Amino acid sequence: MFLKQLPVHAEEKDINITLLATSDIHGRFMPWDYAIDGPNVSGSLTQLYTIIKQVRAENPNTILLDNGDLIQDNSAELFNDQPLSPMTQAINAMGYEAWTFGNHEFNFGLDVLDKVSSQFKGPRLAGNVYKENGERFLPAYTIIERDGVKVGVIGMVTPLITQYEKGTDHLEGLVVKDPVEETKKAVKELEGKVDVMIGLLHMGLENENGNPGTGVMDIANAVPELAGIFAGHNHVLINNENVNGVVITEPAKYGTHISRIDLTFSKDGEKLTLKDKGASTIPVKAADGTTVKSDEELEKLLQPYHEFARADANVVVAQLKGTNLVPPNEIEGIPAVQVQETPLSDFFHEVMLHYSNADVVAHQIDNDKASLNVGPIKKKDIAYNYQFAGGEVSVYEVTGKDLMDYMEWAVGYFNSTRDGDVTVSFDKTRRASKYSTNDFFGNVKYDIDLSEAPGKRIKNLRKLDGTPIKAEDQLTLGMNAYRMDFLLSKGQALEGRKFNMTWSSKDESAYGETGGTIRNLAIRYLKDEMKGEYKPTIQNNWKIVGVDTKSPARKAVVELVNKGILTVPTTEDGKYTNIASINVKDVITQQEIKELSAKAKVDSAQFAKVKTTGEFYLALAKALNKPEPPKDKDKPVKPEAPKDKPAKPETPKDKAKPVKPATPKGKVTAYHLNVRAQAANSGKVLGTIAKNKEVEVLGNEKGWYVISYKGKKGYVYSRYIDLLK
Repeated sequence: MFLKQLPVHAEEKDINITLLATSDIHGRFMPWDYAIDGPNVSGSLTQLYTIIKQVRAENPNTILLDNGDLIQDNSAELFNDQPLSPMTQAINAMGYEAWTFGNHEFNFGLDVLDKVSSQFKGPRLAGNVYKENGERFLPAYTIIERDGVKVGVIGMVTPLITQYEKGTDHLEGLVVKDPVEETKKAVKELEGKVDVMIGLLHMGLENENGNPGTGVMDIANAVPELAGIFAGHNHVLINNENVNGVVITEPAKYGTHISRIDLTFSKDGEKLTLKDKGASTIPVKAADGTTVKSDEELEKLLQPYHEFARADANVVVAQLKGTNLVPPNEIEGIPAVQVQETPLSDFFHEVMLHYSNADVVAHQIDNDKASLNVGPIKKKDIAYNYQFAGGEVSVYEVTGKDLMDYMEWAVGYFNSTRDGDVTVSFDKTRRASKYSTNDFFGNVKYDIDLSEAPGKRIKNLRKLDGTPIKAEDQLTLGMNAYRMDFLLSKGQALEGRKFNMTWSSKDESAYGETGGTIRNLAIRYLKDEMKGEYKPTIQNNWKIVGVDTKSPARKAVVELVNKGILTVPTTEDGKYTNIASINVKDVITQQEIKELSAKAKVDSAQFAKVKTTGEFYLALAKALNKPEPPKDKDKPVKPEAPKDKPAKPETPKDKAKPVKPATPKGKVTAYHLNVRAQAANSGKVLGTIAKNKEVEVLGNEKGWYVISYKGKKGYVYSRYIDLLK
């Protein structure tokens, strides 16, 4: 289904070599999202192993490689201080033959990196990283042989690790060099030793943030000796790009795809000639929506790590009192957490301000479905709502103008509104960014006027006491260093400026690499400062203006969208939502009237005279809510039965209905099994059931069992229930 077939008419002496590479797995060792403690079958090492086995069966001359960012995210960090990491155990079992380090491999310092990565049985590569004495930190290449063909695999990491790890000691004693020049150097060293050379480069296709030599396109143009390049880092899907005769492929992120390069050699005596090559990617999820089955043998090996991560995710750190941290979406498809101030964003600001003592703080929420309701707060709730695992608080000395320019960049996330727009929408390009770029600002008050052009939207910026913030004011700003480095890069809002960083939560003198993440600071704050109980205060520090929320037609828009009749604009593939506002003053077309009337199941003829979208939406909503006439208006009333009618004789006992069989039971096999309000990972968690407990199974729905839970219906993932016979 998803495997590329080798040429059927290959010559007898042809040798076919297949190289497979994963990249940016980010801790997805099992088909499980530990941030929400629920299944996620969109990608994982165990699913990729099923694909890998099939490719190997098709071609025994297969080489398996990893291109970095393997051991960070999805709770992989939990195992840094454990004897073994599930990531290294998985790639050993799967037979990986080389691993190029990514930037996130360096997140935890060199001691942790060596402890975890040394568990891998194959060679580790990072050819552009050197020790201060001039020796390479790791090899630049390895040579792998298949069927007499010697393949040189060259590994490089993005040189921007120096920026990502700035302010830490994670690169202490190391020098990071230009990967273009180091790839040329490795090629020279491999000449005469191999039959073909492949780049395993933890870099995206194009230069990052405008920095030359940070994209593999630059390497392909400078080093045509490479037959192909496995790219990574940018989290994008590249099936087959050809640059200067070099084929390039990248497998997106999180184990959703695996990249493949096929090489065909002709053999004449001892001479080998590369006669054909091609690149592609293989998805875990097929076009018809089916997903590759997870390899059971590998799952069994990884099960102890899986249970360990799940148990940690379910540790209760506090109780939430008073109010939910995220209100429900007013309009389906427009996430409330992105268009209004929420107690959740205020909570993270509260944490950042407490530990940094900055004048202003800023952060972003990457999850449109962020949610934290009154009740127990577990570790997984923090991770689910703040998804940037490595995010920290770094404090910079800035001016009021610097802050204003940053804020103007942030609110460029939104589209400008036109007269008649009744919804807030997002800029299409920003919406498609690798991470959310919709930053929120704490400890200040401000308005975002979307009727203004980008660059002129921040209004009435002031401190909490009402004091205006002026351009020349000296301030301290607490934010993520990754975001600051981006803003300082070429073409961005703060390009060319220099700021003094006075403190970082990840400093060893502060809370360290792990303890200093916003996730762990939030947990520390709830436990130590809030004493296990958090009650939010509604702050109302910022709001969006310049959108017509008073239009009578807006109420109709809300109703029609939430009933599934009118839809919030999305990209053609549906991947990016809410990319245009809904307007009530545009001219309505007859085609639109017919289509929406059909969806609403009303006669379109009644709207013949409407001219604008707003008129139509109001009329359509009214038609939907019009009460139906009684169906039996003219039907004669059935006379009552005579009161003295004899009672119906009892059914003889021997003809009684058969007794309904008892409800089947099942036993829980997971340590903590979530019970949800619906058959989906996004369903509200009603509670958890401990391992070996018995439950009543009422039915099966979409791979979930319907069970009886505290007198109500609940849903549990069927994989973790063994039905009892």
